[in-house]
Amino acid sequence: MSDPSSIILLVLAGALLVFMMFNSRKRMKKMKEEQEAKQSQTVPGAEVLLQSGIFGTIVSYDPENLDAPAEVEIAPGVVIKAHSQAILRVIEPVEQESFDAPAIESINDEATIESTEETRRRLENNG
Repeated sequence: MSDPSSIILLVLAGALLVFMMFNSRKRMKKMKEEQEAKQSQTVPGAEVLLQSGIFGTIVSYDPENLDAPAEVEIAPGVVIKAHSQAILRVIEPVEQESFDAPAIESINDEATIESTEETRRRLENNG
């Protein structure tokens, strides 16, 4: 055991163990903070993403009883029950910038609408 290489190996193993413990605690603390933030934002009316990839709006949710299903409206009038842990995250509303839509090209200030046949002919002639 007095071999210098085995002592260095033990010191490196100890340092690795300490680093792993420190990193694990840091990650657990971050996960706990994210979970608390999610729980405070999970209120009726909040838009959420479920783990299945479905977006919806919370209709009812009981933060005290996590075994009770949350009711999520996925379309107007369509409410599903999902396990409270199926809520992946609360979607933050994105402010939409107002912008001017491009003007419709018109002839004599009147909008023209092509029929499907006219569109097909125009595309065949251009192609």
